Amino acid sequence: MIRIAVLPGDGIGPEIVAEALKVLEVLRAEGLAVETTTGLVGGAAVDAHGDPLPDTTLALCQSSQAILFGAIGGPRYDTLPREQRPERGLLRLRKALDLFANLRPAQVFPQLAAASALKPEVVAGLDILIVRELTGDIYFGEPRGIRIEQGQRVGFNTMIYSEAEIRRVAHVGFQAARRRQGRLCSVDKMNVLESTQLWRDVVTEVHAEYPDVALSHMLVDNAAMQLVRNPRQFDVLLTGNIFGDILSDEASMLTGSIGMLPSASLNAAGQGLYEPIHGSAPDIAGRGLANPLAQILSLAMLFRHSVDRPDLAARIERAVEQTLAAGLRTADIALPGEAVVSTVQMGDAVVHALAQGHP
Repeated sequence: MIRIAVLPGDGIGPEIVAEALKVLEVLRAEGLAVETTTGLVGGAAVDAHGDPLPDTTLALCQSSQAILFGAIGGPRYDTLPREQRPERGLLRLRKALDLFANLRPAQVFPQLAAASALKPEVVAGLDILIVRELTGDIYFGEPRGIRIEQGQRVGFNTMIYSEAEIRRVAHVGFQAARRRQGRLCSVDKMNVLESTQLWRDVVTEVHAEYPDVALSHMLVDNAAMQLVRNPRQFDVLLTGNIFGDILSDEASMLTGSIGMLPSASLNAAGQGLYEPIHGSAPDIAGRGLANPLAQILSLAMLFRHSVDRPDLAARIERAVEQTLAAGLRTADIALPGEAVVSTVQMGDAVVHALAQGHP
């Protein structure tokens, strides 16, 4: 029995998760043994319990093989004490489950090359994987806070990495490159940051165990430029938490919309949290405008990485591609003059393609 914790969250989260669950129901009807249990997280959990990650939700996730996660947050929570804000719930969940390796593919579907912010000939055939370390770096480093110095407020955070943290995510990156085109580019800022000098040193040491993978290094500012100048030069990008956060959002716009990018956050046991990389978009919540494809593609990643069913992952991905080939577009990926479908209509089309594609 596959046990999946479902955490819809806030904003458009419940809408897009509902479409992914419809896809899951097709597989269940075919005989897949899967059990789903829904829990509260983020703002929804704050509203109900005053805590963005209640103990019951954490226990549910700990006992599940994988977590299907929607989106969290919204402006109305921004004035809460920091520990009560929705984003803290997600950070705590990542830390509690030791979800240290974040995989963010950026792939341009042939049907969407014209929707990219770059020229179609620059992004056609693009297929990048960003491997981001997820439980260290400046987001978790101590000390941190705001204090008074000489009569004024001073904010401070600590960028810190241990050798062990770098080494384990480097192995994930090299193994991923080995399964792809055999090239890994490690991104750092070693010319000014000692913590990322250590990053470069350790990644270089780990490379000795993967002589079949070509390793290169790039400073993060140059990497940001190269992503828009010549993105197809990259295969796997390996980087730390804060740089990976920024670069993966930049890479999302190469694909035509941030609504197209799924992600997986994994621990050493293969347990994972699967979510689209976009936010909760409260301005369009409840209006049927959200693109559910990143959420559906996150479900595909769930089957590939935590359930060891690459066949089901490939079927879901084919269904998405067939839906796009049929011309269906939500507002974020539609070109001027193209017809636009709703969140539910897009989800229904993927469900139909998946059911039609049953072996």
